Amino acid sequence: MATLYLGSCDKGKVPESRKSFLKPFHIDGLLINKVSFRDDNRTKWRSFREGDSNEVMKLQLFLFHAGFMPRSVFDGIFGYVTQASVRLFQEYIRTEENIPDMVPDGIVGLSTMKHIQRWKEGKKISDWGKISVTNPTEAYNEWMALLQKAKNYYTSTPGPILKTLNDLHSTYSSRKVQDWSFNTSDIHLIGVRRNETQSIKKRDNDDLFFLLINGMVFTFWGSTDPSVTMAQRKDEPFLIEGQHKYRFGWHKISVEQKIYKALKPQNSSGVIVVRDWANNNALTNNDLKIKDRNGKLKGMQVNPSINIHWSGIGRSNFSAGCQVIAGKSYLDHKNQLQDCSKFASNSYAELTDSHKKTKGAYNLFTDLILCYAAENVTEIFYTLGREESLNMDSNFGNQYALNIIKKIKSI
Repeated sequence: MATLYLGSCDKGKVPESRKSFLKPFHIDGLLINKVSFRDDNRTKWRSFREGDSNEVMKLQLFLFHAGFMPRSVFDGIFGYVTQASVRLFQEYIRTEENIPDMVPDGIVGLSTMKHIQRWKEGKKISDWGKISVTNPTEAYNEWMALLQKAKNYYTSTPGPILKTLNDLHSTYSSRKVQDWSFNTSDIHLIGVRRNETQSIKKRDNDDLFFLLINGMVFTFWGSTDPSVTMAQRKDEPFLIEGQHKYRFGWHKISVEQKIYKALKPQNSSGVIVVRDWANNNALTNNDLKIKDRNGKLKGMQVNPSINIHWSGIGRSNFSAGCQVIAGKSYLDHKNQLQDCSKFASNSYAELTDSHKKTKGAYNLFTDLILCYAAENVTEIFYTLGREESLNMDSNFGNQYALNIIKKIKSI
């Protein structure tokens, strides 16, 4: 069997219009009108390549039945969803089956095919394929309950930032408290912001992200706040707390050598931010009180470029205001620590065929969203809050975030 990877097609399955096939995905910057796939693990373009069999279709059927590709993409084309599903399978056998040599690179060679064959013969189904929003984990239920408590509390008791937001005429991809939505049919990402009021020029990746998807919870780490060294300006933007709608998209869309999958504000105008008007390298309520030279409050702004993207292995904070996720480690659906450091790249320079590294845990983050989103669903709900909000529920409490960040960064 020939090696299968992004762009491989079964015999007769190359689409007549490659541009039309890729259009639902290629919606940002330099990707628009591209007729090749973007392999962001290798920072290169991959063309459609026709084979002489139906191996891709067989692969897609396996991934579906094993619980890694519920979107049911059976087109004989190794596209973005198939690549993401392969990486999920590889990551699953690496962690859940303790196959440490497996690198989740989305390439189906002899090693990966042997594991696929083993699973077929054993008629195995992953835990991820058995769990769902109707059969969720306990952690999923606890988070959904906390989110609803948060909405109830901040509806009646909004702080200065949410009060200001509620008075705005247009909020774009950000949502007023009354409009916050926590349906289990949606994908939810929760950001837990820590130390935002402390004056820090070079911020660490010391915040948490909890992905609630398909009845499961996966935990990642990074930063919700800008590092001045990245922002390179005095009034760096802080995304406001609350709920925002994000869509599948791409980051670094104007730099061809660096384009990769990320999440972007659903509304092209962006999300609402508060800038560091007080110039103290922190987010405080004083930022809402600063006036311009005409005596008018500077207040909030809409910003189109606050994406959710990669932050290397987590050694440095890549954020100039974006929400950034480290690739070194994560906690899986069982809250078990998983180490990606052997293959997680620290920078773009290692994302090449010679280095064979990936974005590690960040890939898992984007792959889960791409594979477990219902068909035609291209958005997620991102709810950002401060760690103090965890005190609303006894299942969490004031030490919860600190304990998790210590655990997830212990590698």
